[in-house]
Amino acid sequence: QVHLVESGGGLVQAGGSLRLSCAVSGRTFSRYAMGWFRQAPGKEREFVAAIIWTSGRTYYADSVKGRFTISRDNAKNMVYLQMNSLKPEDTAVYSCAAGNPIIATMMRGREYVDWGQGTQVTVSS
Repeated sequence: QVHLVESGGGLVQAGGSLRLSCAVSGRTFSRYAMGWFRQAPGKEREFVAAIIWTSGRTYYADSVKGRFTISRDNAKNMVYLQMNSLKPEDTAVYSCAAGNPIIATMMRGREYVDWGQGTQVTVSS
């Protein structure tokens, strides 16, 4: 099992930036992909970004391309989500997840096995 703890959420004005962090511990070698998902009140959970531990290859939802950047620090077992040019519609609880999805299923939450508790991001207009 992999244990995930997110941090870095908060309140920011539209156009501002935040960096989320996800600390990963446990059987990290058993999961090769890390993802960020978000869920706004009354909405379904949606994919934000994912990264492969070994290659560093990244995947993004169209809604965040060019604004968000996912990265990882293998030595520290950390995954980050740098969020720039934030919009009110980015407001949600952001969760990191670990799993072994194939490329075609990288955006599917059910392909991820381990989940953090989430961190709230609120963007004011």
